[in-house]
Amino acid sequence: MKRVFDLDLKLELVKKIESGKLSVGEISKLYGVSTTAIRKWLYKYSELYKKQTRVIVEKKSISKKNQEMSDRIKELERALGQKQMRVDYLEKLLDVASERLGEDIEKKTKRLL
Repeated sequence: MKRVFDLDLKLELVKKIESGKLSVGEISKLYGVSTTAIRKWLYKYSELYKKQTRVIVEKKSISKKNQEMSDRIKELERALGQKQMRVDYLEKLLDVASERLGEDIEKKTKRLL
């Protein structure tokens, strides 16, 4: 005797599988239906499990990831070098201005901060 399941029930069960609430095996045991039939429902009614759709997860290779990190370090070192040059320039400018004005500008500004 062949059993027929209502479309609404099939859709509900497919949603439960998609959401992770139930597994194919659990539904098979609860409803007494074969896992093959449930998988057919998934292929037919689910956007996630359609046979035409393949989900491929590509992990970056370690060497590629290392190269990206190395490039990022070089970029940050370059930016740090530029900032250090600017700090050196401003410190020298402060020294020259202090000499010309005859006052310790750095000391005066520390009091303000």
